[in-house]
Amino acid sequence: MNADDEQLLRGRVYGCDHDPHPGPLPHQTYAALVGGPLDGLLLDITGWRPEEIDDGVALMTELGRWPGGRALYDPRPDDPRPAGGPGVVCRFYYSGDTP
Repeated sequence: MNADDEQLLRGRVYGCDHDPHPGPLPHQTYAALVGGPLDGLLLDITGWRPEEIDDGVALMTELGRWPGGRALYDPRPDDPRPAGGPGVVCRFYYSGDTP
């Protein structure tokens, strides 16, 4: 991934098309992805239960170590948990790739 790829991803929502609405929506809840191939993207966690957030995610990506594999992201135990409501409420940190 180069600097142009990183700029393209920053502030966009994972899994959403680039057009016409690549950014976050005001009524949705998001986790910010930190580090790894999806750094800077937001993940829509609207309606997720606390235990789902605690489990972290494995997100499909062509940008990781294995194209077509998954990038693993997890919350940190010392980070604040979502209080509910819209906006970016937590962070998921890159922990590795899997095929």
